[in-house]
Formats: sequence, structure tokens, C-alpha cells
Amino acid sequence: MDHPQQRFTELYDRHYRNVLGYALLRAERQAAEDVVSETFLITWRRLREVPDPVLPWLLGVARNLLRKQQDSGLRGRALAARLADLAPAPEGDVADHVTGRATALAALAELGDNDVEALVLVSWYGLTPAEAARVAGCTVKAFNVRLHRARRRLSEALDRDALTLEEQR
Repeated sequence: MDHPQQRFTELYDRHYRNVLGYALLRAERQAAEDVVSETFLITWRRLREVPDPVLPWLLGVARNLLRKQQDSGLRGRALAARLADLAPAPEGDVADHVTGRATALAALAELGDNDVEALVLVSWYGLTPAEAARVAGCTVKAFNVRLHRARRRLSEALDRDALTLEEQR
């Protein structure tokens, strides 16, 4: 594929939704759309330098742009609210799903930004630790440690929240 415009169009068509989804986790809709636009502008300008696989690189660019844009004090609570909006509608007994969802959201809200990001990159986007490390701007070893700790903290938060719910019943 030698034609730059064709390559860019294919990259855009294939990855736009993933980059937008990632940005929506960390910013309001308008800000997320701005970040995605700027991400693809940077992609166009640096098209010859874009590595394969491209998704980790795109998410890394978006992450850097978001970092410039966001107020760190509000990110944790805003992220939990956005995750609640993005979660699919429950099937089966609604009461069980509401309780489980509330527990999961409360546990996620307790985690720091790096923990949530590590979990999202691996779980939602299916990136390998090496790809996710590039997005997060750290070594693979550091990312693996971050992911391990994030999983442990999430598990501990889920256990605490489940215990609290049991005590309330």
C-alpha cells in the first residue's frame, strides 16, 4: 500500500471507534472528539513513522493528548460514571445486576487512574502487555507489575464492597 491517503483512510476507518472509546473513558464527549481528531491529525503528519501494530501507537498518542487536557482531581469519579454509561444493559434478574454493577463501579472508583488504565487496555482493548506498555509509556516489566497490582487492588475493592453489601442486608 504505497498511497498515503489510502493508508490513512484505512487506518482511520479501522481504528477510529477504538480511539474514540478510549478517549471517552477519560474525557467528556466534545473533549474526546477533539482528542481523536488531533490524534488522527498527528497520524497523518507522521504517517511514515506509524509502527505496526498501529492501535497501541494511536492509543498512546491519544493518552498523551488527554494527559495535557484533563484535570487530575476529577478523573476517577468521571471515569466511574462513564463506565456506568458504557456498560451494556443487564440480562436476567435486574436486582442482581444492579447490585453487581454497583459493586463493580464502586470498586473501580476506588482505583487510581493507572490501575484503571492498565485493566482497560488489557481487558477492553485486548492489548498485549507489550502493546499496553507502549500506550502507558512504560516498560513491559513495569506494566506487568502495574497490571498485577491493579488486578489485586480491584479484587480487594470488590471483596470489601461485597462484604459491605452483605453487612447491609
